[in-house]
Amino acid sequence: MEHLPENPLMLYSVINTKLRDQYGSLQALCEDMGIDEKELTDRLKKEGFEYIRELNKFI
Repeated sequence: MEHLPENPLMLYSVINTKLRDQYGSLQALCEDMGIDEKELTDRLKKEGFEYIRELNKFI
């Protein structure tokens, strides 16, 4: 995850933009970008954001 922003709000924004524009699921994004899905979701959850599969975004 070294190529993603450290700032939680920037990370939230970047990931949601990629989910909206490029990926149909969080799993697809993580596989394509070589990101550990649990690490990403844990990092965002710590900041109060949760992934909603039906919406394909963090809220």
